Amino acid sequence: MLEQLGRQAKEASVVLAQASMNDKNELLREAADQLVTNQNYILSENVKDVKAAMERGMSEALVDRLTLTVDRIEGMAEGLRQVADLEDPIGAVTEMKPNKSGLLIGKKVVPLGVVGIIYESRPNVTADAFALCFKTGNACLLRGGSDAIHSNLAIAKVLQESLDKKKMPVFSIQLLEDTSRETATKMMQMTEYIDVLIPRGGAGLIRSVVKNSTVPVIETGTGNCHTYIDQYADPKMAVDIVVNAKTQRLGTCNTCESLVIHKDVVQTHLPAIVEALLQKGVQVRGDERVMAVSDWVMKAAEEDWGTEYLDAVISIKVVDSFDEAVEHINRYNTKHSEAIVTDSYSHAQEFLEKIDAAAVYVNASTRFTDGFEFGFGAEIGISTQKIHARGPMGLDALTTTKFIIYGNGQIRH
Repeated sequence: MLEQLGRQAKEASVVLAQASMNDKNELLREAADQLVTNQNYILSENVKDVKAAMERGMSEALVDRLTLTVDRIEGMAEGLRQVADLEDPIGAVTEMKPNKSGLLIGKKVVPLGVVGIIYESRPNVTADAFALCFKTGNACLLRGGSDAIHSNLAIAKVLQESLDKKKMPVFSIQLLEDTSRETATKMMQMTEYIDVLIPRGGAGLIRSVVKNSTVPVIETGTGNCHTYIDQYADPKMAVDIVVNAKTQRLGTCNTCESLVIHKDVVQTHLPAIVEALLQKGVQVRGDERVMAVSDWVMKAAEEDWGTEYLDAVISIKVVDSFDEAVEHINRYNTKHSEAIVTDSYSHAQEFLEKIDAAAVYVNASTRFTDGFEFGFGAEIGISTQKIHARGPMGLDALTTTKFIIYGNGQIRH
């Protein structure tokens, strides 16, 4: 069965690679409309997943990641429309220049082929992945988690019906109904059919894919994201950014999990930050200097500095210098998103230079690390590796190039 899906995806990718920009854009807009039109069906299937998750005792933050609403379905649809409006990178020719033999040599942007995606409980990934893959002429083979199986199947069904209506390859998107680990492992070995594999989910899933896959992997990382409150930080800005970065959505990879603060502003800035977090229901874990600020602060253990909680918990570390802050962040971060709050131009520039992460912010919330916010329409994931793609991956990350060479009879001597 899995091999059949692979063959179907490969066949669809050949057709998609030749599809016109107008046909692809028209399909994406049709699919967006159909997601909204069929929202009651999608929501009814999502309720099954949410109910089962709650019965299993899934955390509130993870249930939130799983839950679809009318607004979130409209957001998925808007993501497809934005992708349709983006410039199509496929077919662009760059670096065309003659060599000493008179050959005209250039590079042409082409699709990757078949993109495999293994992901966990966020059903919006199904629509996002399809949009970006389809726009770039790639077929996608998806394996979602068991938590969201009804939601994912519903979304994939609507998208396939849209493809059929527009006479485009229905197998441009396929979703594995078998969510077992054994099937996922077999998918990781499908080098004959899958050109690249992208995992999206927790640390365990990503480690498993990187370890077991013989298909090339683009690693999307977990997010132990930090916000550093510098000694030159504006106190109100510090509170606003930390509260937003931590509490706007608890279960996302760009949520702030760890706060680092300079010792000079512990007395002036930290009490208001801690109070604001506590009012939002966040459990605060800190070192001794943080514990002195509030009786509600729990003692942090060593493992707290490196934990992606995905929950209403934050760790807070006091540092004696800017350099110590940078050292701490680079030691414990996951190379995802890091932020500094400061009015110092030199510290801002130094932070941007020294922090090793895919996205580094000055005076802004880490919650902006997102393809939609970056103007990509949607994202296939947030890469924390340095090869091929880094940060939110939009259309360009799903393309490669081939050399095209024009001659007029040259032979090599």
